[in-house]
Amino acid sequence: MADVLHDPTQLPQDLPVPQDDGAARHLTGFRLPDIALPATEGTDVNLAKLHGRTVVYAYPRTGQPGQALPSGWDAIPGARGCTPQSCGFRDHFAELKALGVAAIYGLSTQDGAYQREVARRLHLPLAILSDAGLTLTRAMRLPTFSVDGMTLIKRMAWVIDDGIVSHVFYPVFPPDRSAADVMDWLSRNAR
Repeated sequence: MADVLHDPTQLPQDLPVPQDDGAARHLTGFRLPDIALPATEGTDVNLAKLHGRTVVYAYPRTGQPGQALPSGWDAIPGARGCTPQSCGFRDHFAELKALGVAAIYGLSTQDGAYQREVARRLHLPLAILSDAGLTLTRAMRLPTFSVDGMTLIKRMAWVIDDGIVSHVFYPVFPPDRSAADVMDWLSRNAR
C-alpha cells in the first residue's frame, strides 16, 4: 500500500546514490542530431537548431500522486526524484534565464499526454520534450535502464551551446539539487 500512496514531491531519505558508469562521457562536445521532438506546448523542438545557450534536464519518468511506482523503483539508483528535479527547474527558471539561458527543456521517454498532465500539475514554465520513440535517445546513445517493460533515460542535465553539448551533469544526485548545480556551473562559465 505504501507504494500506491507515495508522494512524488518527496524524496525518501535512503535512496541509493547513482555511480558514474561512464555512459555519458561521449556527450561533452556532441553535436545534437537533427531530430525534432514533440513538446508539451504543442510544438516540435529541434535542439540542434536552437541558437544560444539551452539547458536540458533528462529524467526517467515523473510519478503521479496515488499511483503505484514501477517495480523496485526506490531501489534503482537515480530512478526516484523526477518530480523534485522538475520542480527545481521550475523554481529556478528566472535565475537560469538571468544566467544567459535562452531555453530550458525537460526530456523523458514518456508520451506527450502524460507529460502535458505533469506540466499542468506542476505549473512548469518550460516545455517537456517527449522521446517516446527513443529516436533522440538512440541517436545520442543516451544511458538508459529498463523497468516494467519501459526504457527510461538515466537522469542527467546538459548545457547546449548552439547545438553542441558544452557540459554534462551525470549522474545527478540528489535530483532536487539539479537546477542549483546547473546554475552554479553557469555562473562560473558565462558566455
